[in-house]
Amino acid sequence: MKKSSPRYFDISLEKRLAGARRIAVVGIGDELLPVDRLGMIIARDIEALQLSGVRVFFAGTMPESITGSIREFHPDHVLMIDAAEMGASPGTAAIIQPGRIEASLFSTHALPLSAVMEFIAKDIRTRVTLVGIQPEHAIGCTDLSDLEQAGVNRLLVSIKRILGEKNTKKM
Repeated sequence: MKKSSPRYFDISLEKRLAGARRIAVVGIGDELLPVDRLGMIIARDIEALQLSGVRVFFAGTMPESITGSIREFHPDHVLMIDAAEMGASPGTAAIIQPGRIEASLFSTHALPLSAVMEFIAKDIRTRVTLVGIQPEHAIGCTDLSDLEQAGVNRLLVSIKRILGEKNTKKM
């Protein structure tokens, strides 16, 4: 199975979230900047799903500003979502390893995202996963492209299936 395939992504994300009952989803990005808005858009869509045990945080371009709120939630896992330049087709989602963050993410963040992830992992003593989604680089686009929308939809289906199954198994 290719690492870039949607099925590989689903299996990887499911393994990372195994055993987590309280999940903090963190939307990251600048909603006014088309190449950096996908994390925030996806976070809003996840919030609309109203999944049990999931709380969504909107970090914008300053994910370090919401660490206190995440700590108060006491999550078993923090799932960060951001636009990422991965050289992939627009709409492609992938788990980004901490060592690859600097090369992949857009630099609209006040602090390096790897530092924020490390702080959360140590301070809150929880696992942190970063999901990147490849934006399209069409200039002047205000709406999501068809490829971006398809990627957002695929990611939402995956998250709903994975987290929905987790909620069903708990009951």
